[in-house]
Amino acid sequence: MAKTRLVITAVVLEGRSKSEVSRDYGVSRYWVHQLVKRYQAEGEAAFDPRSRRPHSSPRAVGGEMEDRILRLRKELSKQGLDAGADTIHTHLTRAARRTPRSKTSTSATPVPSVSTIWRILTRRGFVTPQPQKRPKSSWHRFTADQPNQRWQADITHWQLADGTEVEILNIEDDHSRLDLLSQAIRSFTAPTVLTGFRTAFKRYGIPARVLTDNGAVFTGKPRRSGQVALESELIALRVKFDHSRPYHPQTCGKVERFHQTQKKWLAAQPPATDLQQLQHQLNRFRRYYNTTRPHRALDRKTPAEVYTARPKAQPTGPEIDPHYRVRTDKVDSGGSITLRHDSRMHHIGIGRQLTGTRVYVLVADLHIRVIAIETGELLRELTLDPTRDYQPTGRPPGPPKRA
Repeated sequence: MAKTRLVITAVVLEGRSKSEVSRDYGVSRYWVHQLVKRYQAEGEAAFDPRSRRPHSSPRAVGGEMEDRILRLRKELSKQGLDAGADTIHTHLTRAARRTPRSKTSTSATPVPSVSTIWRILTRRGFVTPQPQKRPKSSWHRFTADQPNQRWQADITHWQLADGTEVEILNIEDDHSRLDLLSQAIRSFTAPTVLTGFRTAFKRYGIPARVLTDNGAVFTGKPRRSGQVALESELIALRVKFDHSRPYHPQTCGKVERFHQTQKKWLAAQPPATDLQQLQHQLNRFRRYYNTTRPHRALDRKTPAEVYTARPKAQPTGPEIDPHYRVRTDKVDSGGSITLRHDSRMHHIGIGRQLTGTRVYVLVADLHIRVIAIETGELLRELTLDPTRDYQPTGRPPGPPKRA
């Protein structure tokens, strides 16, 4: 208030004209007149700062709209859904579009901005302060350019009402965040994972790539470079299969984040008593997530809107040669060795007289050769029958006949 004191002093004490003072200090003559008038009426109180708040605010959010914002916040939170200012703004905007305007009304109630909704929630105590987070500029994001360009898949756990733990397979489109599949069963194996993927294939087509972690139901590479059912299927479909590095879930961050959103919603529902009821809840959430919930990463659009907005990517993988691998084994006491193919264990008969013999197993898809390590002798050559557990030698039972 230094300039205010100078202006009043120059007029009242020095006796200078208001026009001269306004010209010297670069202010309007009207303001000089108001300051002098205020000083004559209030004395020293004229030097105190005055509020610049307007006497009225015609565009302020009314009490009815504020109550509507708070009610929507409570409803979404109770259902375990996202209830941030962005989401509330999206729901209010959609409701305004659906509500027909009256012929007699000249204007509809405007929807408050996201920042206004955030200030209302903060003022009413609905926003919990959080510590400063890492700036967004330090994040490293990757997103597929087209739908079906990359699918992310992972398995998470959930408990039924009686405490039984079950598993949920989630498959999400990397580009649109569309929930392609949410399936719950007691425990997933490689064949049941393949069944889930085939269901997604039937609904949405074949993707160009698939990204998972290194779980045993997804890949056999960490375990003697074998192949599980899903790997064999994707190779046949020319789909490129990628895996995150061990202990680095950030690579599959989209589906990991989806687990959190899904579980938050499930926790707000009545606990499912069996798998059928849990699957019904997952189907309800999937419909809401895909077609209703505005997604922050998608500019507040729904996954279904983004998924259908662009053409779908197609598999572009090369034609893969037969699956070759070499492994070592020892003939067991029953005269056989084991080999896993398409996530199923098979026993290959060699002969009891060779019990304890260490062998090389040369595998080219279904064609198998068994060679003794010490002598190099070819002990057996066969074409694997995937429908049978035991692959018989074809020789009559009993010890070999002496010449």
